Amino acid sequence: MTTETRPMTGLQPDVRIGERYSLVRRVASGGMGDVWEATDDVLERTVAVKVLRPTTAGDPVFARRFRDEALYTANLSHPNIATVYDYGEDHDLAFLVMELVPGEPLSHLVQREGALEPARVRSIMAQAALALDAAHDAGVVHRDVKPANILITPEGTVKLTDFGIARALDGSGQTLTGEIVGTPHYLSPEQALGEAATGASDLYALGIVAHELLTGRRPFDKVTPVATALAQVNDPPPPLPDEVPAELRGLIERCLAKSPDDRPRSARELAELLGVPRDPAAIHDTEGRAARTVRGSAAESESGAAAAPEAADQGPVLVADRDLEVDEATDDPNPTPVSLTLRGPNPRRVHWAWIPASGILAIVAVAVAVTLLR
Repeated sequence: MTTETRPMTGLQPDVRIGERYSLVRRVASGGMGDVWEATDDVLERTVAVKVLRPTTAGDPVFARRFRDEALYTANLSHPNIATVYDYGEDHDLAFLVMELVPGEPLSHLVQREGALEPARVRSIMAQAALALDAAHDAGVVHRDVKPANILITPEGTVKLTDFGIARALDGSGQTLTGEIVGTPHYLSPEQALGEAATGASDLYALGIVAHELLTGRRPFDKVTPVATALAQVNDPPPPLPDEVPAELRGLIERCLAKSPDDRPRSARELAELLGVPRDPAAIHDTEGRAARTVRGSAAESESGAAAAPEAADQGPVLVADRDLEVDEATDDPNPTPVSLTLRGPNPRRVHWAWIPASGILAIVAVAVAVTLLR
């Protein structure tokens, strides 16, 4: 079948972008774009192509973040990080080319299977910690660690992906001072308060992920994104099941400490405390058996996937920066980013990875009520 040139109005199978990549089928949708299985016509290999959505391509902030994802991830070389091959722009679309990971995101796994066994969670958490260690060593904070951004292969290998909102530790990222970026259910307390994200923030999010994998539900899940973010700041997490070993329970509790100083000193330390060396090839679980975290579970997934592709001060009123296009479904594992601004004594720009349509009025109402009570 002849592959046609990419149409300006949309993407579909057999479309060719960048004069090189022939799209096969869409395999995932993320907050910033869609991911397609594609064929690299030059190197004759299967790849994943993440295409920035036209609605966000027109936003210079999102466009710069998308380019940053290519820059940051291309400099990261680690078996537990999805490899980036190429970046390009084709007319009005920007795209990122990366390895096509056979398997599925953890968000699909936990939705299908519910709570996982502690040994599986320990291995997943350890491999993700190794990936974060590599990123932090390179000066990059992920800032959006969540199940949708952690892929798992049939062999049980973890692949951390989607550095679309990552920010360099040296502060050279695109985020403005006081801007909050992330997903409320996995947002660290310091991020919810508008403080800068650090490596410790990623460890907090990883602790949330581990807690969710062990229980089958998110530990902080309130009615609105604002309430969820405030719960990250003020509320203790629900207790873990009794069958979770004390050592693993203690490490997750350390990751979920409200103060960054009380969390593990680094992702490397966390991986070592979980019982794995820095060499990913030597990963073993707590009993010393070779890691087999989800062997066979991803085989149920229809295909491979690449990039899978809530807050702050009391008082200010939330106002939409622009017309919002939000999904009504609240269980979307890869929701569309929404931008809001807090108007008040200390205005801040707030990006949440999702806001259900029914919750927008509730957010504004809560913020107005708090303002009137001050």
